[in-house]
This record gives sequence, C-alpha cells and structure tokens, in this order.
Amino acid sequence: MITVNLYYTGKNGAARAFAEEMVQSGVISAIRAEDGNLRYAYYFPMDDPETVLLIDQWRDQAAIDAHHVSPMMGKIAALREKYDLHMKVERFTSDEALPEKDLKFIKQ
Repeated sequence: MITVNLYYTGKNGAARAFAEEMVQSGVISAIRAEDGNLRYAYYFPMDDPETVLLIDQWRDQAAIDAHHVSPMMGKIAALREKYDLHMKVERFTSDEALPEKDLKFIKQ
C-alpha cells in the first residue's frame, strides 16, 4: 500500500473551499470509486487554518499511475489553479502489519 499526504495551502480560506468543492462536485466520490483507491480523505489542521491535508492511499503504484492519467486529474488541477493552492507532498509505503511491540500502544 502507498500513502501520499498532500498539504494544500492557500490564502483566505482557499484550501478549505477547494476541499469543499471537491466533495460537492462529486470528484472525490469518483476518485474513491477508482480501482485501487483505498482512502481519499481531507483533514484540517487545528493550528493552520490555511492548510488542508489530503490522505490519499492506493493499493500499488499501478493504481496511482492509472489515477494520474484519469479524467479526475484534470479536474483536480483545474480546482487547484482556481484556488491558487501550493502543495507539499509526503509519500509512504506500509509494512505488511504493525510490529507486535507497537500493538501495546494501540487501544482497539
């Protein structure tokens, strides 16, 4: 599994407006329906009202590659331009399972 954290930053509430339009326009629903998408969710940092965090998870690189050539990418790019957003990206690959020693810190 590959997780990509995208931090969208703008001015005067633009990042939050972008996320709201992504939801209302149905773009998020379409992305979540793409083969290999495991998560596509926005979060709002409490200490930074001008940033939105997108956690974007995919089954594998092939699924991400297919997403990147899908019609959704054009819609996302147009909305990013509309709201004049800047991005910071982090990418992670997951282990198969949490190590046993880490499980003692997690309440399930």
